[in-house]
Amino acid sequence: GRGERIRTSDPLLPKQMRYQAALRPDAEGFSGVGGGGEGRAAGIFRATRRGHSLPPDRDETRLCPARLNASSIAIRDTGGDDDAGTGMADDTKNLTEGPIWRAVAVVSAPMSLGIFAVLSIGLADAYFLGQVGQTQLAAVGYIYPVTAAITSLSIGLSAGANAALSQAIGRQDDGASVQRKALHAIGLGTILAILIGLATWLSTPWLFRLIGADDAVMEEIRPYMRWWAMSYPFLIAMMIANSAFRAHGNGLTAALMMTVAAVVNLALDPLLIFGMWGLPELGTGGAGLATLIARVIAAVVAVWWAWRRGHIGWCGRLFTNLRESLREILKVGLPASMSNAINPAGMAAVTAAVATLGEAYVAGFGAATRIQSLAFVPLLALSAGIGPVVGQNWGAKKPERARAAMRVTFGFCLVYGLGAAVLLFFGADRIAGLVASEGEAAEHAAAYLRVVAWTFAGYGILVTANAAMNARSRAVYSMSLSLGRIGLIYLPFAWIGVMTLGFTGILLAAVAANIVAAWASLVATRATGLLETEFAAIRGPARLLPASAA
Repeated sequence: GRGERIRTSDPLLPKQMRYQAALRPDAEGFSGVGGGGEGRAAGIFRATRRGHSLPPDRDETRLCPARLNASSIAIRDTGGDDDAGTGMADDTKNLTEGPIWRAVAVVSAPMSLGIFAVLSIGLADAYFLGQVGQTQLAAVGYIYPVTAAITSLSIGLSAGANAALSQAIGRQDDGASVQRKALHAIGLGTILAILIGLATWLSTPWLFRLIGADDAVMEEIRPYMRWWAMSYPFLIAMMIANSAFRAHGNGLTAALMMTVAAVVNLALDPLLIFGMWGLPELGTGGAGLATLIARVIAAVVAVWWAWRRGHIGWCGRLFTNLRESLREILKVGLPASMSNAINPAGMAAVTAAVATLGEAYVAGFGAATRIQSLAFVPLLALSAGIGPVVGQNWGAKKPERARAAMRVTFGFCLVYGLGAAVLLFFGADRIAGLVASEGEAAEHAAAYLRVVAWTFAGYGILVTANAAMNARSRAVYSMSLSLGRIGLIYLPFAWIGVMTLGFTGILLAAVAANIVAAWASLVATRATGLLETEFAAIRGPARLLPASAA
């Protein structure tokens, strides 16, 4: 019959078996493959549903049991035998229809929880180690921008995976190819992470001395970085699995995986730092060991669940279309990695400028940037949510919805940024005092928050524009924006400012960097077809960019 049918995504399966009667597989008239008849075809269907392979003589057209289950079979009415099914997991959300604000919110809202949980780890490290002493707190001030820069490489790879997967879903590509592409991304990321983690550990001594760490601080940095470098491959595996969840519009699961890592890390931090419950007192090294244990657990859970839900896996040969997968992922992943690494790397260089003022300034600046990161949570959640929305809609040839999503996102950045600025302006002293235990460091942190918070909206526009252009496969624009913000504005102005105005010069450099970056982001999104505006200050410069961007 031609009623409701089941389609699997296995390209090895003969066409007549891709369309099997879903409601009554044993019904009269159901004919098998190769003349086997009703009993043979129904038996094949039931066997594959129970997880068994086809008989050896039909091995070349075997079904993949992992694909033929409730989580990975698309059941829908079809108009005929030529209708191509995607075979996507049943929890894939279609972001190409319905109110655009809802499409953005369905991914972004739960990601706020996950990002808050992850960023709270850095805040907890600063809090607990700040109770040990100012040297330990200063060590965290040096560690954070370096580890953030290296972590950004994983964010870039996950952005590449998200762009490739979300556009494939929007195009309604074959489900098996989407699942295999996600697995290729995890394999690529893990191999690169092992190499990067090893290089990080070997370069730790000279890298931190390069940005101004003295002997006392280095003694605290070394044990932390040893454990952190070992944890890096597990971080990448978890993040790319999460990018697969988000590409399918499932921000909640991605957020839960991030929360698992954070909860385990936060629970272990005081135990290993202070040596509670009979555990050794490891100080700064204990914070690093807590990070390793948490990431191992979260990575195993995330990859297992992504496989279970049908978001990753393979059907047939593992390396089918491997070159194409790597090309799509790296086309966005490489420049996105550089784009994401530029900001924390620049912050490390700015920290070196702050270090010329003394250890108390480094501690205060580090505490302020942690509080700032916490305030950025909703903005970072938007950047995590806008990618799948733009990717799916661009893949589905619906650019007008992608542009509408950008308008919603930029509007939120402005409203939220203003609200956060007011809160931090009036509550700077109390909030800074919660993170920086020393009085002088807390004063410097409060000064930073009072001034720089008024430009948080500009940074939000930058990160959401970058995420959207990555999903649009225009990652070079994102990289250029981030590089320009740090290399042309923040870093040179910070060094000039610190030599002429002291710590105030650092604050003014941050303000200038965020304001200019917001304007440049509007220009870039206009040039890449993600924003429609005739405002002369945006339209004019946008026309100077390559026409191929649109």
